[in-house]
Amino acid sequence: MDKLFMLEPYLRAGFILGVLGIGAWVFTTWLRIKHGYPLENGWGQAVYPKATNETAERMKLLTSENAQLRAELGSIKDRLATVERIVTDRGYTLDHEIEKLRSPTN
Repeated sequence: MDKLFMLEPYLRAGFILGVLGIGAWVFTTWLRIKHGYPLENGWGQAVYPKATNETAERMKLLTSENAQLRAELGSIKDRLATVERIVTDRGYTLDHEIEKLRSPTN
């Protein structure tokens, strides 16, 4: 009983800190809701993400832009492969190709 009496201030302080921590969490959650911030779970992902017409339209635009950029990247890769093939081909060096362009055609 004497040891429990000695631990009482520490237990009381721990209880008060716990209650204050929970109160602070409730207060910050209330502030987030009041100001329109989405609530987050423990991993930082929104619990109830806002789904509006604006976000759906933005997703459509981003998807189409992504498709255009992928197509452009594919064409650039093809052009780069052609340039690499010209430069690295042993039968036709770059100097040889330039000289052929400079010579008059018959």
